[in-house]
Amino acid sequence: MLKKLIPVLFILISSSNVCAQDKAEKALEIFSDKYPQEKVHLVFNKNSYIAGENLWFKSFVFEDYNPSTISTSLFVELYDNNKTLISKKLIPLIDGEGNGSFKLPDTLQEGIYYIRAYTTWMANFSEDFQALRQIALYNPLSPEGLTINDNAPWTAALFPESGTFVDGINTKFSVRLQSPGTTPSEWSGFVVEARNPDVKLTSFKSFDQNVGSFFLTPKYGTKYQLIAEDTKGNRQTVDFPEVMASGINLQVKTDNEAVKFCLKNKNITPGTVYKVIGTINNQVVFKARSSKILDQTYSIPTEQLVNGILQLAVFDEQENVVAQRLCFVQPDLLKIKRPALSALSLNETPRASNTFEIAQFSDNKAYTILVLDGKSESSEDENSLLSTLWLVGDITSKIYMPSQYFTKTHNSDALDALLISEKWKRFNWKMIMSGIYPVIRYQPQPYISYKGKVTVQGKPVSNTDMNLLFDNPGQGIKFYPVKTDANGFFTLKGLYFEDAIKFSYQLNDVKVPKEQVQVIFQPDYAFVPFKSSLPKSSYTVKQRTITEKPDKQIQRYVEAKKFQSIIGEKETLIEEVKLKVTRKDKTRELNEKLSSPLFKSINETVFDLVNDNNNASSSMNILQWLQGRVAGLTIESKMGSYSPKLRGSAVNIYLDEMVVDPSSISSISTSDIAMVKVIKGTFAGGSGGGNGAIAIYTKRGGTTGSLSDVSAPTKLKRITLNGFDKQEPFLVPAYNNDVFKTVSEDLRTTLYWNPYFSLQPNEKAKVQFFNNDDSKDFKVIIIGYDEKDYMPIYYNEIIK
Repeated sequence: MLKKLIPVLFILISSSNVCAQDKAEKALEIFSDKYPQEKVHLVFNKNSYIAGENLWFKSFVFEDYNPSTISTSLFVELYDNNKTLISKKLIPLIDGEGNGSFKLPDTLQEGIYYIRAYTTWMANFSEDFQALRQIALYNPLSPEGLTINDNAPWTAALFPESGTFVDGINTKFSVRLQSPGTTPSEWSGFVVEARNPDVKLTSFKSFDQNVGSFFLTPKYGTKYQLIAEDTKGNRQTVDFPEVMASGINLQVKTDNEAVKFCLKNKNITPGTVYKVIGTINNQVVFKARSSKILDQTYSIPTEQLVNGILQLAVFDEQENVVAQRLCFVQPDLLKIKRPALSALSLNETPRASNTFEIAQFSDNKAYTILVLDGKSESSEDENSLLSTLWLVGDITSKIYMPSQYFTKTHNSDALDALLISEKWKRFNWKMIMSGIYPVIRYQPQPYISYKGKVTVQGKPVSNTDMNLLFDNPGQGIKFYPVKTDANGFFTLKGLYFEDAIKFSYQLNDVKVPKEQVQVIFQPDYAFVPFKSSLPKSSYTVKQRTITEKPDKQIQRYVEAKKFQSIIGEKETLIEEVKLKVTRKDKTRELNEKLSSPLFKSINETVFDLVNDNNNASSSMNILQWLQGRVAGLTIESKMGSYSPKLRGSAVNIYLDEMVVDPSSISSISTSDIAMVKVIKGTFAGGSGGGNGAIAIYTKRGGTTGSLSDVSAPTKLKRITLNGFDKQEPFLVPAYNNDVFKTVSEDLRTTLYWNPYFSLQPNEKAKVQFFNNDDSKDFKVIIIGYDEKDYMPIYYNEIIK
């Protein structure tokens, strides 16, 4: 995938001493090329839970600002506040997106729980960049209950802009608050000289619960102090750093047109050469090196840049970093696509049907859609997809409500002050310039991979052919050949299946008694132990009294849980009221019927010629018909024969999952073909590399490659391999059916949850949901990504 960022490079070199001092740039190029960075965002179906419920989640994995192509699997873990692992899930990623669920046992005690999410590739870097989200879980039967910890002590810290505090230079300071509980909603501060504490030199009011800022012009030899205080009378005194007699101070201002900066200085020798490098997502977008750099103000146009954190670093002639500053590009011109809702048919009547349509954009395949009771909080209210993408994914410190910096009412001055208090944590200039890079211990595997070892009487069977036998319902038994290496090992890569698959195995050498053959499998992936300590929560627990009753919100959760149990008991009735099977569902059923486990891939495009002919009957050759229907697929014609290529590389053709020559396809009538799928990349049943394949399935059921003796597998040893974890279905009542008219009180918080609302060309994206018993308005959240314009699609509004 192309990078979303379009680098803009300015190079200003002094006329003298034009030596190639580019050690920093070369080090960064290596880091960017070899150590791309992934970040994870999690969306939950609601903001808090009760023991015994299901928790549903949607994950977005980005590489820089693009959906990641590095990882195809996501590891998700659930911990209690003692760091005890309660449950773990392995989730497949499709274009960087995945979804799953956790069953929260009835036995869980009330408290704060933690959900950790990471990829194999992310495990090579600091755990601080992995997703770690707190979840409040309630249980009225627990002896202790949760309460907000708003009386916890807080601390204030001072950060001069660019990290320098120089005599006579008017310097901007950021004041940052942190607390193990909740920081005060209102606080302020003032500055004094330590020897004259009764005279205020300047004062300020906080922007929010994270940060405030002010300016101060210091005098060399004077000691300064900051006094910060909240409305409850809590006060803290913080000493300023020492005032330097000489040095530089990098000062930055941002607006929608440009990022402007200058180097204020004191007692610096004229003609001293400095270099300034500007980077976004570890890519150089600006470079200046000059002996006159101290005398100018520079402007970096932002029209070709993307929203995100710009890191400016100042280097001296020995390439030491002497000042650094983070700022945000175009904070008041966020490049977001906001989908428009149309054909709204909303009804606040209890259990009424509600519908709306969503506008589609040019190149987005699906939406994540969540509809909540308008009074409810969402996980997006605290940390949104935008705040993960542009801030939290690269900043490791605790930020209160990071989503606030990317809402319609955001405060850009607050975001700028916040970034003054931070440093870029993805890499350290000094370390990478010294050649110290991350140690790569884990390589991502395509989907699920297993390594097998074949032995006979305990000795490895080297360089030997073996067949794996799968029972594919409706198609008989299919076998797939594998070959061991010199040590008896073989691998299965690119497996994509849920729950478990079972198969048998046999050596091709009939002289070896089958009872002497032993095959041992082990996953070629692993959950990585969590080494860090869990962060402090804004909640605390206190002992419940005998007469204490749950608050109204918890009572609603209890009733909603009972309601969901009733829906679960009516599964057979729910099946009767489901909407008619869509064309996509029929295609999915056909794919399940015809494709064996080794020929399933996340990265596949399926053409259903049974339920949707797609005008294939008008073509004489199915390969010719495929031309132009799949991105990256080309069909070359030579002497009447067609040869398929994916991204320029030749791929195999499989007929009923057996490799065939392209010339043999011309003799097959398109009317005899049931399904065609184009698989990109590695998949388990592939041979001859990982470029992909074209798999053609005939309406005869695929007898090619089947064994005549269908009882053969029962005589052989059986193997079971575990696949991706299957999520629980999200059940909702359909009140347009009489079955649900007698159910109990409906106090659901989540009225609609669809983590992958697939968009069909030329079809309207229509959403229908049913109200609970008391909602008067609805919180609608819609998330997507437009790969054509490299923009997130985001909507989070309350509609009435």
